[in-house]
Amino acid sequence: MTTKQFPENFLWGGATAANQLEGAYQEDGKGLSLPDILPGGKERFAIVNQDDFDFALHEDKYFYPNHIGIDHYHHFKEDIALFAEMGFKCYRFSIAWSRIFPNGDDQQPNEAGLKFYDALIDECLKYHIEPVITISHYELPLHLITEYGGWKNKKLIDFYEKYAQTVLTRYHDKVKYWMTFNEINSAVHFPIMSQGLSDANGAKDKKNIFQAWHNQFVASAKAVKIGHELDSHLQIGCMILYATTYSYDANPVNQVAAMKTNQENNFFCADVQVRGHYPAYTSSLLAKYNLQPSDFDYTQAELDLIAQYPVDYIGFSYYMSAVEEVTQTDHDTVNGNLMGGVRNPFLQTSDWGWQIDPAGLRIALNQLYNRYQKPLFIVENGLGAHDELDANNYVADDYRIDYLRKHIQAIGQALDDGVDVMGYTPWGCIDLVSASTGEMSKRYGFIYVDADDHGQGTFNRYKKKSFNWYKQVIASNGSNLD
Repeated sequence: MTTKQFPENFLWGGATAANQLEGAYQEDGKGLSLPDILPGGKERFAIVNQDDFDFALHEDKYFYPNHIGIDHYHHFKEDIALFAEMGFKCYRFSIAWSRIFPNGDDQQPNEAGLKFYDALIDECLKYHIEPVITISHYELPLHLITEYGGWKNKKLIDFYEKYAQTVLTRYHDKVKYWMTFNEINSAVHFPIMSQGLSDANGAKDKKNIFQAWHNQFVASAKAVKIGHELDSHLQIGCMILYATTYSYDANPVNQVAAMKTNQENNFFCADVQVRGHYPAYTSSLLAKYNLQPSDFDYTQAELDLIAQYPVDYIGFSYYMSAVEEVTQTDHDTVNGNLMGGVRNPFLQTSDWGWQIDPAGLRIALNQLYNRYQKPLFIVENGLGAHDELDANNYVADDYRIDYLRKHIQAIGQALDDGVDVMGYTPWGCIDLVSASTGEMSKRYGFIYVDADDHGQGTFNRYKKKSFNWYKQVIASNGSNLD
């Protein structure tokens, strides 16, 4: 049972990322970013992780869907108006780093890029929609990878600091809510997206991944410092990928394995960014990869900075749960959000094999809040599915409504448990290019965009059934989920 009494100021909205919807990949001075050289299709990660991957465009071989996205760059006023019609209280989006600093290490920012976000932010505020901005969301400027080797290079701390200083200074009087890095912990499985590291430039060596994390922790602390010095009321959070992880059974061996997986996958990055210091299990985690703290380049001043400027809240994505089993090898497996694993026999899966587990969200909220005692913000949650327009340009996506209804009910139950939840921004409030597979056909939105996996279509926007359902949810502050 749940009272479903959501706080009066609860931030209902939706979430996107610049590289997945903006398009205009070389317009108005924008430089190339990592997603601009990621081919479309389910093999995109396999391609980018080849030992000889050259981080270059090969348009004779591949289609690059991020070049077009859904052309939000030219449709943002129409899109924001649709969000406002749903009643959004907030809109989570990201700034494309290479739109502001085309190479990442430029001396001066690109004014045309800044003006685009001036207009986007003002359009949100016109409708009383709070912008929630991710400073870096899987879109490292390509030059910072090819010239510096990605986040394993400490020089990126200064480049990020300059970028953060630029956007925070420009927008702090209009934007209260910020996040420093998207799904920073996803580098456990796919460091290419958040750290710019593939097998071709160092991802096989775990030392590089942990060094990159440390550099990002320092950069995040610098962003918090900048923001708080500009305005002490700014809320600057971290953002992690969270997959509630269960032991397959009561076997203590699997229970310990689940504990260790939770430490590495779900907690390590948050422990540092929220608590301000490396956790007690750090040496044990490093030893798993034959590493020790003395292997890394860090200073006491950096540790002091991390301690002095922890984040204000925890943003996280939740799509699915996971199961840990190390005593047998003959289990069925499933796909997941940048990771797969053992099939949970008690759960159904999405069209892409992700295990659907609303109760896992309630557990996640309780685990995070009781561990950190900081406000939580569910900034991604949603169902990727094959949506088909009917003859009336309508999608009856009852399966998405059912998924979201159950997860919102789980949030209500967590609120009853005493968890402090700031808001909820379902992922892909409008259809966009999938990060994991580079497909448009993997649709999440309340709004259908007429574009296919090869960038063909009218790019017209159409409201799905879930559009009016979510409008009703927001209008009732979560009390009407029918």
